[in-house]
Amino acid sequence: MSIEYGVSTLSEFLEKRYDSKFFKLFASIAIFIFLIPYSAAVFIGLSYLFKSSFQGLEYWHAVVFMGVFTSIYLVLGGYKSMAIIDVIFGMIMTAGVIILVLFTVNAGGGIVSITETLSNINPKLTSVVGPPGWWPLFSLIFLTSVAPFAMPQLIQKFYAIKDKKSVQVGMIASTFFALLIGCFAYFIGSTSRVFLNPQTSPASFPTGELAKPNVDALMPELLNIVIPESLTIVILILILSASMSTLAALVLISSSSLVKDFYAGYINKNISDKGLTRLMRFASVFFVLLSVIIALLQPDSIVAILGISWGAIGAVFLGPFVWGLFNKKVTRFGALSSSILGLAVALIMYFTGMSSPEAGTVGMIVSLAVNPLLSLVENFVKKSKN
Repeated sequence: MSIEYGVSTLSEFLEKRYDSKFFKLFASIAIFIFLIPYSAAVFIGLSYLFKSSFQGLEYWHAVVFMGVFTSIYLVLGGYKSMAIIDVIFGMIMTAGVIILVLFTVNAGGGIVSITETLSNINPKLTSVVGPPGWWPLFSLIFLTSVAPFAMPQLIQKFYAIKDKKSVQVGMIASTFFALLIGCFAYFIGSTSRVFLNPQTSPASFPTGELAKPNVDALMPELLNIVIPESLTIVILILILSASMSTLAALVLISSSSLVKDFYAGYINKNISDKGLTRLMRFASVFFVLLSVIIALLQPDSIVAILGISWGAIGAVFLGPFVWGLFNKKVTRFGALSSSILGLAVALIMYFTGMSSPEAGTVGMIVSLAVNPLLSLVENFVKKSKN
């Protein structure tokens, strides 16, 4: 469909699919705004990791360093270089996560020992669904599994596919990688209760209260405990690779949304390719700067920041994009309504006290449900009038 419509961004796709210039404008603004907290969350995680790995390094030093490093990395590179280096990053991540799991299991005395320790802390921790219950677990899984169907930085990678064979190879590789990272990441996270407490990890429990840990510091502290010092640099490279790959995609998509979709689409339609490239570089640095500022402010936990970012993006794009791909009967009114209502529901629920994964999940479900429903109503009304 990207070839049929002659588009290269998600905003352009929505404009062509629903014949709406407003949709393109709305989409480009939403992408730029809601990917900033996502990028900030990556900076926060990386900074805590470097802070825990290098004694004497302050949190803000790490944030500023990562901001400068990312800006240089992106300005000197581009889409092609990002795509090529992503392959290398993927290999590093695959090897690194396997190493991490092996050392975690070994440090915990094996799967049986880890399970027994968790059960002794709280029997519910080893039940099929542990605390805090079914709905929060469903929300987290739905958010992290379904939102990527409409994440611009992921969707636009598919525009570079050459042929059907590439689709088949990519499907197998990405499914394997998703299972590997998803299962192992959740497993490693669950072992944090085994290794971390106020005595062994004062950085994670600054108040000394087991009930109120600094959740963003847990994983960096866990890595310091389970990974031998000789391999610390390997894990640092692993997480840096994953983070740089994510940051590159986020910044490039946000910059292209701001420059190509918004500026070149509405303000200066006659801008040259060279001018567009130069402006993209400035926009990339600006996006990184905003992300660094948010990271320095530390507004909330990484999970909360990611939740509202993913939830908002998913609510805006899931209904219009998925239904727009597979159903020709959905209308502009249905798509725009699903996008705006989904986003409104997600934000209202979040700011009235619901956790961000739960608010984002509800917003995404609303987005998916409203588009076909209102499109059906609109088509029925048009038929009745005719």
